[in-house]
This record gives sequence, C-alpha cells and structure tokens, in this order.
Amino acid sequence: MRKFISLLCITAFLVSCGGNKKVITSRTEKPTPRRTTVTTIERNTQEIISEKLPDVAPGKKSSTTIPYKERVQHYIFEFSSIAMSEMKTYGIPASITLAQGILESGAGYGELTQRAKNHFGIKCHDWEGDRVYHDDDRSQECFRKYNQASESFRDHSLFLKNRKRYSRLFTFNKKDYKSWARGLREAGYATDRKYPEKLISIIEKHQLYKFDDEVLGRKRKARRGTKTDISMAATTPPLVVYNTSGHVVQKGDTLYSISRKYKISVNELKAYNNLADNNIRIGQVLKVEAEDEEEEDFN
Repeated sequence: MRKFISLLCITAFLVSCGGNKKVITSRTEKPTPRRTTVTTIERNTQEIISEKLPDVAPGKKSSTTIPYKERVQHYIFEFSSIAMSEMKTYGIPASITLAQGILESGAGYGELTQRAKNHFGIKCHDWEGDRVYHDDDRSQECFRKYNQASESFRDHSLFLKNRKRYSRLFTFNKKDYKSWARGLREAGYATDRKYPEKLISIIEKHQLYKFDDEVLGRKRKARRGTKTDISMAATTPPLVVYNTSGHVVQKGDTLYSISRKYKISVNELKAYNNLADNNIRIGQVLKVEAEDEEEEDFN
C-alpha cells in the first residue's frame, strides 16, 4: 500500500512538470519589401535631337536650330557692307552679290562656306592658296579656301569683272537687278533655269535693292504691294540689249529662222545659249557662234 501511494505521488509530480514545460519553435520572418518610387522624366524630342547635332562652327549655332528667315537676316546684317563696298569698286549691284551669297552658301551655313569661307563655290583653277575638296558636279572637286569671307566676295567680283563671258552684265544699269539676274543665267553662270527667279525673289523679299540705292545715292519710293509693282512694270519700256557678238531677238523671230540666217543648226543655237526648249523672247540676245571654252568658275 505504501509503495502504491509513493508511485502515485511520483506519477503526479511528473505530470505536473510536463504541463509547465514550454515548447520553443523557431521561424524565419520574410523581409518586408521596400516601396520603390519611380520618377518619369519627359524630354522634348527636339531637345534630344539638338544635343546630338554638333555646332557647325565654334561659337555658332547649328542651322537646324535657327529658322531660315533669321539666318538670312543675320547674313544680310553681316555681309551687306562688304557687298556695297564691292559695288563701289567693281559696279556689281550689292543686291545681286548678296542674293547669290544667300542662295549659294545656304545663308552662310553651307558646308563649303563653313569649311572654307567660300560663299560662291569658287573652284581652284590656278589658285595657289589653301584649298578644300568637296563633292559637287564631280566627286571631291577642288575649291578655294579663304581666311576671311571678304576674300571670297572679292574673288566673286573679279571673276565677273575679268571673265569675257560676263562682260555683257556690265552694260546693264546698276539698279536693274532683274536684268543682272537674267544675264547671269544667260552667260552660263548657272544651269538652273529658275536661277534668275530665285535671285529676284530673294532680292524683293528682303528688299536688298535698298543697298543698291544707298550706293547710288538715290531714294526709292516705298513699295505698296503687287498693284504698285504691276503699274510700274506697265509704264517701264522693255529692256532691249544690243550686242554685236550676238543676235537680238525681234518680233517674229524663231530659232529656226535665226539658225538659217547664221547658217547653224537649231541644236547648235540651243547649245550656245543653254536653251532647254524653243522659247525665246523679244530683246533676248542669242549667241550665234561657239565661245572659246573656259573652265567652270563656280559650283
């Protein structure tokens, strides 16, 4: 009996100890993800393009960032005094020189102008100075390189003044920029049939004739639009140029009748005068014989 009671007490003790025993478990806590804030930056496409394009010259903005009208205004401001100086010395209208420079140099931003300060595409020929090579009618043609833009303007004046093919230009009135523009084309300066119209458009749009007036010391009445221009044209007699080295087109003349008169073919007559079709106008001077071949002066 005593043994039974002792066993019972031991059993009760063991049970009470087991109930108080703590169960310890371990677990790994998952890290709380950090909240990420995304900032979107929007950029203008034009800004990105502008950053990728280098300036065409140190200290000068790329032409892609300057409107063409503004480029032309800058060109006129910078070079009009040079053009007027050349007009005083050589008699070439400043308006013509400026219009040609604007057209042929891309208003100063053309590749050849940027690389060589060559505003008129004057080629090397017998040039002893620096030169650059540039793709034009043929690959890698030789062009003159100048230290200053004024040297390019001077060479332009000398080419027109000293070359026989351009001599007829100097028979025109210095205020008659339209005849000068057409005469350049007829003398073979450019093959573009619209070259005269392009020059005249630039001159009239930007009123470059005012620089001619300043050199000539005359005042021109302000233009008031198309009606004024038409009325002026109606009262001004057509210009007829007489030239002993050619035929002055008269009323009723055709290329065929002129070719028969001078005993040449129509095709030869068209070739001598860079004619693309059979259209001629009264007062136009046509070459009736081949000139001595001269090297091309300009691009």
